[in-house]
Amino acid sequence: MKYHPKLSIALPASLASDIPHLREKTFKIGLVGRAAAIFRIDEIVIFHDTPNSNQSHDSHLIASILSYIETPQYLRKRLFGLRPELRYAGILPPLRTPHHPICSRIRDLKIGEYREGVVISQTDAGSYVDIGVKRSVLVSDVKLPTNNRVTVKLAELGRHLKGSLVRRDDVEPYWGYQTRVSAAGLRQLVKTGCFDLVVATSRRGVPFMKVVDEMTEQWNNASRILIAFGSPTAGLHEILRREGAKLSEVTDFVVNLVPGQGTETVRTVEAVLTCLAVLNISVGTL
Repeated sequence: MKYHPKLSIALPASLASDIPHLREKTFKIGLVGRAAAIFRIDEIVIFHDTPNSNQSHDSHLIASILSYIETPQYLRKRLFGLRPELRYAGILPPLRTPHHPICSRIRDLKIGEYREGVVISQTDAGSYVDIGVKRSVLVSDVKLPTNNRVTVKLAELGRHLKGSLVRRDDVEPYWGYQTRVSAAGLRQLVKTGCFDLVVATSRRGVPFMKVVDEMTEQWNNASRILIAFGSPTAGLHEILRREGAKLSEVTDFVVNLVPGQGTETVRTVEAVLTCLAVLNISVGTL
């Protein structure tokens, strides 16, 4: 089984709204992706944090960059091509996660190895999948849609490469995060997300060490956990107030994970790194 519980982080669509240039936006979003990978986040959800405002462009930009950086390098050209929002993708930091292998030679492959791939064609025998080496892998007796990203477990090497499909959630060790956009606000995201535990980060929250024991107990009994972060211009209390709700009503814990901060504000990227690091140590391995 994969890491338990399944971890999601919720980020506002206005994450990079305080930065005017696409290059700097790209770099900032890339740091979030890197932090998510370091702490083995399974899912990043982008939620709309400004009611009655069209944030589809902002959320699409964040999702595109996060998805791009999570995709193995050898699949990016097939899956993304040339997109204006990825103009500065070259400055993104590499993730170097297990599903981003450096190996591109057939002789270095091993039976039982997992690889991310893209379906390139179908035949009567099954589907051929590009896994980043010179020959494609045949997934027998399954006809998959072209250009679909899949996870393959290698079963046969040599002149012909053969493999089988597997679910990403069943792969060990950590196999990257998935990104999705929620057109709704945080309140609706929590309501429909089937999360067992929802943690909000806030400067106005309870100092983390006062609730660490209670949170650890709930954490260890949860299957799905959501950790929510505020925007560059508004904390989660204000974001929920815009939706006509109170933060304490839609979350299980509102915690301050940076007590006694020496700066007036903690930026969202800094909050993601700091909070995930504290939780990683305090409530057990994420």
